[in-house]
Formats: sequence, C-alpha cells, structure tokens
Amino acid sequence: MSELLSIGDFSRMTFLTVKALRHYHEVGLLEPARTDRSSGYRYYRPEQVAQARLIRRLRDLDLPVDEVRAVLAAPDQATGNAVIAGHLERMSRQLEQVQETVDSLRRLLTGEGAELPVSYRDEPASMVLAIRGNVDGDTVVTWWLESFTELHRLLRTAELTRTGPDGADFPTEFFLEGAGELVAFLPVDRVPALGQLSADGRVEAVMRPAGRYAVAVHDGPMVDLDGAYSAVGTAVLERALGSDGPVVERYLPLGGPQAADDLLAHTTEVCWPVSR
Repeated sequence: MSELLSIGDFSRMTFLTVKALRHYHEVGLLEPARTDRSSGYRYYRPEQVAQARLIRRLRDLDLPVDEVRAVLAAPDQATGNAVIAGHLERMSRQLEQVQETVDSLRRLLTGEGAELPVSYRDEPASMVLAIRGNVDGDTVVTWWLESFTELHRLLRTAELTRTGPDGADFPTEFFLEGAGELVAFLPVDRVPALGQLSADGRVEAVMRPAGRYAVAVHDGPMVDLDGAYSAVGTAVLERALGSDGPVVERYLPLGGPQAADDLLAHTTEVCWPVSR
C-alpha cells in the first residue's frame, strides 16, 4: 500500500477531480492500480501521474475520449502526434469560423457594408452535368466539394467544353427543414457519350429550363452570404415578383474560367427565381 497513492493525493498531484478520475476509469482511459473491493476506493501508482497529466491536457483541448484513447494506445510518438495534430487543425478551423462570425456580427451591429445591388437576368435553357444529393447543414460543404471535384474531372476526361459557371440549386425545404435534395451542376456544350458518365449513375446529363432571376453578388466571407439572400428576397418581395423554384447559386472563379478548379476562390451569385 505504501507504494500506491490515494485518490486524494493523486488528485492533488494531477489537478484531476475525483469525479474526473472515476469517469476516466469508467471509460477506460486511466485504470487505477488497485481498487479496494469493500470500499471501492481507488489507488494509483506514482508513474501514472504523467499519463494523467497528459490526459488532462488532451481533454483541455476538447480532444474526444476515443481520440485520447488512440493517443495513449499509439505504438509510437509519431502516431500519437498525428492524432493530436489532426485535432489541432480542426480547432484552428473552428477558431477561424468563430472569428469570422464575430467580425460579421460587428458589421451587422454597426451597419457596415453597402447594400447589395440587385439586377435581373433571363437565362436560356442549358445542357448541364448534374449531381443530386440529399444534404443537410452538417454535410453540405463536403458534398459540395466532392460533387464539383467529380464534375470537373468528368469535364476533362470527356473532353467537354464549359458553357457557364458552376451552380447549385437550393430548394425551399433546405432552408425550412435544414435538409433537402440539392443539385450541383456544370453547364456543358453537349451530352457526353453514355460510357463517359459515371457507371454508378451519380452524374446525369440534363437540360435545365430557361428562367428569370433576381441576382445579387456576394464577395466576402461565407458567413455573410445571407446578406445576398436578404437583398434579392427583399427586392423580389417589394416588386411582388416571387416565383416557385429553388434559389440558384452560381460560382464565379476569381481568376476567370481557367481557374475554376480552385473551388474555394470564387464570388457567389445568388439567383432568386422571379416571374416573367
């Protein structure tokens, strides 16, 4: 017993509460060296102090329990470090998103930024390559990136010519319910040969109907995209021009059509359907 630390001493040495130590025991992160069968009292070895301190630091970084377990079970330091590095990268992206939201809130509260102009445009019917997907708010970005990556690859392999910018249809249900069937599309000059389309049928060649739209251009952080939606929605309401159909986003590459493969470098046209 003299070689073991009481849970109280272990707690003082590691800054882990008794509640936390019991929890880490239950989830299999930190097993006591000995548990008294009659009292349930836990004892720890001195060499477990370093592991407990590591666990506390990893949890302070909000590393999920499963990933903490992966770090502790890693066969070498490089493997464990890779798990931690991946989590730190996710945290960095979250911090960037938080900062963008804070900046956006400040702009909103102070009334910064000019009101977006709204124009009106008639679009002819067009042939497009399209991918449909049932998407929600948590998966929309991943689905968007994967879909346009696949469409761009097919554009090259089938030797087609682009006739317009990438676009995506966002139905009303996506905004009402937070999920819905989205369509990513890429306008092309012709229907590709049947064998050039994906074997799983994921990519379709379809004719988009002609339509008229109210259009506002968003050039800024994604968090402020709702400003463009608000601008076109207000303009359509004021003119009583509303029409059924999905809102269309079109993505204009910052470097021109030749830079279209850089999916994140674009301005966004928000195209709200209106009656003719």
